[in-house]
Amino acid sequence: MALPPIHRVVTGHDDEGKAIIASDGPLAAVVAFDAIPGMVFHEVWEASGMPVPLDNGIDPTTGPTVHGPPKHGVRIRFVDLPPDADYLADAARRIQSLFDEVNNPEGLTTTAESPHPMMHRTEALDYGVVIDGELTLVLDKGEVALRPGSVVVQRGTNHAWANRSGKPCRMLFVQIDGQYAPPIAAALARRHAAS
Repeated sequence: MALPPIHRVVTGHDDEGKAIIASDGPLAAVVAFDAIPGMVFHEVWEASGMPVPLDNGIDPTTGPTVHGPPKHGVRIRFVDLPPDADYLADAARRIQSLFDEVNNPEGLTTTAESPHPMMHRTEALDYGVVIDGELTLVLDKGEVALRPGSVVVQRGTNHAWANRSGKPCRMLFVQIDGQYAPPIAAALARRHAAS
């Protein structure tokens, strides 16, 4: 069952400084991944730099697909997540291919002891909102069932999104570039060195 397309409205300013509709319609970038059929990124917008430049520039979503936010920036996207059963039969190859496709092979953190084969980490603050369907947030220690209206504040932690429902799930993500606090960065470096 395919989820409905996303409708996006982008505003801007005319030469007199009056607010206008710059675009109204489907997203310019909707990326379905060969590695995991049913996984789709619906790219809404991204901005680099803080404060964000408020201009009438070109649509920033039409470049290469990248997993995390731009440096010193923010990205908003919807993600359709297929049921785990659709790809777990050949998980290691499929998941590595997916992370290669999203230009983030170093973000994949799965080991033999991982609680899910798609464990990954991004040095970012992510807000994830379940829009449709159900899934489970899996961490190194513990997991939480999520349903429409659930919001996850992901602070650069190692995690996976397990869809055990048998149906597609759609989440909205706002990703903000981040930097680990020194004690956390040191703990992660020790953990990486030990593995």
